[in-house]
Amino acid sequence: MRILAIADVEVAELRDAFAPELFADIDLILSCGDLSPEYLTRVREIINAPLYYILGNHDLRYRQSPPVGCTYIGFSACRHEHLKLLGLSGSRWYNGGIYQYHETEMRFIIWKLYLALWKQRGTDIIITHAPPRHIHDAEDRCHRGFRCFHTLLNRYQPAYFLHGHIHAQFGTRQERKTCIGNTAIINCCGSYVFEINTDQ
Repeated sequence: MRILAIADVEVAELRDAFAPELFADIDLILSCGDLSPEYLTRVREIINAPLYYILGNHDLRYRQSPPVGCTYIGFSACRHEHLKLLGLSGSRWYNGGIYQYHETEMRFIIWKLYLALWKQRGTDIIITHAPPRHIHDAEDRCHRGFRCFHTLLNRYQPAYFLHGHIHAQFGTRQERKTCIGNTAIINCCGSYVFEINTDQ
C-alpha cells in the first residue's frame, strides 16, 4: 500500500501547482495535524484516496468546518482494509489551548485505548501530532514530545510512527527518519510518501 503522510505545512505540489507525477498511485492519505480543513479536503479530492486525520494544537476550526469526505481518528484505534491504525491528537500543554495535554493526561488517554488495541491486535501505524520525547522534539515547552509514546513503541512495535509539529526542512528522506527497533519514526512536515506491506 502506497501512503501519503502530510503535516503542518501546505506544499504547492498538493495545492496550486499540483504535481500528479509526485503522488501517483497513492492508496491512503494520513494527516498528522496543523493543516487547514480546506487543504485536507483539496488533497483528498485531487489524490482521490481515503484520508484519515488527527488534530494538531492549532486546528481550532475543525469543529465548525471539518474537512469534507475525511475521517477523524484522534484518540481511536481503527482499521483501513488490512491496515491497523492508531490516532492521537494534540501537543504537550504550554498555554492552555484546546488540543494541549499534560503528560499524565496523554498517558491516561492511551491507557483507555488498550482494549481497542488488544481487539485489533496492535497497530501497524501510529499517527500523532507531537513526537515521542527526545526523538525529533525540542526543548521549549510547546515542542516537547510525550514520554508515554515510548510505551506504545515498546509494547506494539508498529512499522511506522508518523508525527508533525516540528517544522523542519529536509535535504534527504533519511533526515526525517529515526529507527527505534522495528519502528520508523517519521517527521511528516510538508509531505512524505512511503509504502507498507499489507499482505496477510
